[in-house]
Amino acid sequence: MERPDAKVAGILNLDKPYGMGSMDVVRRIKRASGLKRVGHGGTLDPIATGVIPVCIGQATRIMEYLVSGTKEYRAEVELGTETDTYDAQGQVTGRQDPSHVTLDEITESLGQFHGVIQQVPPMYSALKQKGKRLYELARAGIEVEREPRRVEVFKIEAQEWSPPVVTLEVRCGRGFYMRSLAYDLGRALGCGAHLK
Repeated sequence: MERPDAKVAGILNLDKPYGMGSMDVVRRIKRASGLKRVGHGGTLDPIATGVIPVCIGQATRIMEYLVSGTKEYRAEVELGTETDTYDAQGQVTGRQDPSHVTLDEITESLGQFHGVIQQVPPMYSALKQKGKRLYELARAGIEVEREPRRVEVFKIEAQEWSPPVVTLEVRCGRGFYMRSLAYDLGRALGCGAHLK
């Protein structure tokens, strides 16, 4: 039997399904539990699936440590097509033939994304500029200059190559965008790419 003054606190490690954003997960937990203090320890796009830590009650005090921690991603990057969102949900903005790209070229290009690098966030992101979220500006057809941000990549490897799709494994720090990596890799290979 639960006491009226009992406090609920902890971390839920949830397997986020396809189609839900990180804040959708938080809203569902708030509704289901009736709790007000709920937050996530890292952002996953709606098309991404995987573990997302959700902090409840007093555990929200450690969210900053989770967000600042190391993350691991496994992602498919499709070469030859660029989109405005840098992922499969966006509108196609360019196509090029990627048939000339080899696994050796991909592996060599990945080297420039290892270590401390500067990365430009995508327009379709929750970052704010002058009080507006970038995705709000992007949806209104407004593109603004975004400052490159310092991010760190501890590991980046091509795991599978099934042309035109390469599967990457990445271990990185805070603020890294897999969508920007896909876009930048496509540009480095000269054929464009997006996160599949």
